[in-house]
Amino acid sequence: MNVPIIAGKTGSAARSAATALERVPVTVYASSQAASQAVAREIADLIRSRAKQGKHTVLGLATGSTPTSVYDELIRLHREEGLSFKAVMTFNLDEYYPMGPEDLQSYSRFMREHLFDHIDIEDKNVHIPDGTVAREKVAEYCQQYEQWIKDAGRVDFQILGIGRTGHIGFNEPGSPRDSRTRLITLDVVTRMDAASDFFGEWNVPKKALTMGVESILSAKRVVLLAWGEHKSAVLRRAIEGDVSPSVAASYLQQHPNALIVTDQAAAADLTRCKTPWLLGNIEEFGLTWDTRMTRKASTWLAQSLKKPVLKLTEEDYNEHGLQDLLSARGGAYDINIEVFRSLQNTITGWPGGKPGQTDEHGKPIVFPKKVVLFSPHPDDDVISMGGTLIRLCEHGHDVHVAYQTSGNIAVWDAAAVRHTDFVAEFMRMFKMPAEMAERLEQHVENFVRAKRPGEVDSPELQQIKSAIRRTEARAAARYSGVKEQNIHFLEMPFYETGRVRKKPIGEQDIQIIVKLLEEVEPHQIYAAGDLSDPHGTHRVCLAGVFAALDRLRDREWVKQCDVWLYRGAWQEWGIDEIEMAVPLSPDELSRKRMAIFKHESQKDRALFPGPNDPREFWQRAEDRNRGTAVLYDKLGLAEYEAIEGFLRWRRDGKVRPAPGERGPAGR
Repeated sequence: MNVPIIAGKTGSAARSAATALERVPVTVYASSQAASQAVAREIADLIRSRAKQGKHTVLGLATGSTPTSVYDELIRLHREEGLSFKAVMTFNLDEYYPMGPEDLQSYSRFMREHLFDHIDIEDKNVHIPDGTVAREKVAEYCQQYEQWIKDAGRVDFQILGIGRTGHIGFNEPGSPRDSRTRLITLDVVTRMDAASDFFGEWNVPKKALTMGVESILSAKRVVLLAWGEHKSAVLRRAIEGDVSPSVAASYLQQHPNALIVTDQAAAADLTRCKTPWLLGNIEEFGLTWDTRMTRKASTWLAQSLKKPVLKLTEEDYNEHGLQDLLSARGGAYDINIEVFRSLQNTITGWPGGKPGQTDEHGKPIVFPKKVVLFSPHPDDDVISMGGTLIRLCEHGHDVHVAYQTSGNIAVWDAAAVRHTDFVAEFMRMFKMPAEMAERLEQHVENFVRAKRPGEVDSPELQQIKSAIRRTEARAAARYSGVKEQNIHFLEMPFYETGRVRKKPIGEQDIQIIVKLLEEVEPHQIYAAGDLSDPHGTHRVCLAGVFAALDRLRDREWVKQCDVWLYRGAWQEWGIDEIEMAVPLSPDELSRKRMAIFKHESQKDRALFPGPNDPREFWQRAEDRNRGTAVLYDKLGLAEYEAIEGFLRWRRDGKVRPAPGERGPAGR
């Protein structure tokens, strides 16, 4: 069942306090998948209910990665449970301008690929803003779009996503409450976020057609979906902040039947999730003062007061809403000691364990270990945990690195031209038959010269770019100490579309991972838990690892295998979440940087840098690792140059520290 882990409002005192802060009803689910299934079920129930009454249903639809899992579930309901869309009319929120319906990035094509081609909806009932309308006729067309919605009898159920600027549809900051369908200029942040879809920000259209705020709020029911940590900050502004044109999503506070549905990651900055003790008794939210929550509260207090944990006083706890913590766990001294020790116990220079070490039952711990490090892109391993990778190899562990995707879309055309030129020059230099290389060189140059913005690379160019990423990854892995035979290129099929928009993960993807794991039977697995990557690849790759482990769950080695999640270029685990902290010396941090530098195609300026951040990947990694070390230092722990943080995954799918659980072997 898709039961929300944090439901909406109740009559309790704590929830009443949350209601005062949360000006829109919010439901938080354990995962985006569970949330999507619940939303799809509500839509299906609405369609069936109105069909029984002989009425059609009008749906307002959104695009982007957020609603795709809802569409997947609607397709499943159609195929497996007979849900019919014959009596459904749809109106999409927006479309880039100018944009043809067959263009790769068009929302018309997106909707066909992700929903309409898989259900029985009639073409005449589908409405998507037309990105080909002549500029002088746009205003007239927008009025017509509004009239079509009105003639349909208003939207019954409107799906929304939220952009990092707080936009709904393409209603950017400054959009007025009474705005209707219109042509709008896109914010620079929005264009940056769309850069990967267009193979570069410079290819993103500067304008878009969008339903206005008033158009959206005219719907009878509005549900906004938000997944991932990168949405948490703007979501809090929309839910707990004032209604403001600077955050268009905040207008939902004025809708009588609006709901915001999130996963845990997107809800992380809401007061009820980040600091629930400020709302009253945390038990009202189904929480307890266990080890994890105690550490979360104490480290929050220490950071708020800029004090080491061991210097927090009874008055500090009492004056900052933590009286219940003192009552539940004893005085400040006992709490401080407990939290300090839990932080101290995360720190280890032996991520794979020490020779001759035993567990709590006196059983010898395997050393050296077989380790598999899954890297979604060919550089995530060294960017995210390069120091730990080098350390594991130095300690003699049998380390395997598995690059899950080719990463070929993230290579500049100029780099591909340079490499083909090198091959041709090399063959001429050594008087080798160069005809084939020269033909390939000519093909690449001609294709690149004639290439349209956002056009998919030719198969030959894709292969060249894949080869570039493979050779770079191989060089970085070898530099880190990984044996040649332990470097694996999985090239999972879901990724190999030549486009930023990928296929859903499939059986073939999962079987590739299963095969590798069965061959190695690792004692440790490292996987990317960074679900905020702008392309969604990390999320899919992690789902593949989890699915493979689920298939193998009865294997004895799986039951004994530790799975550690790392984060990448975008953010680190919270200080209250980290369960294994691997400190790096200045020399080790420098070695990590050199490993990252082996990825020359991503150096200086990556093709898809993600959110608006001018730093190179090595700079982001170092700043993140140094920042974690500074946090440990300020909390009163030892001072290190840098720290890489990890979180343990558990068989129940949870990644939260268990009360009283020991950390990684080898501390």
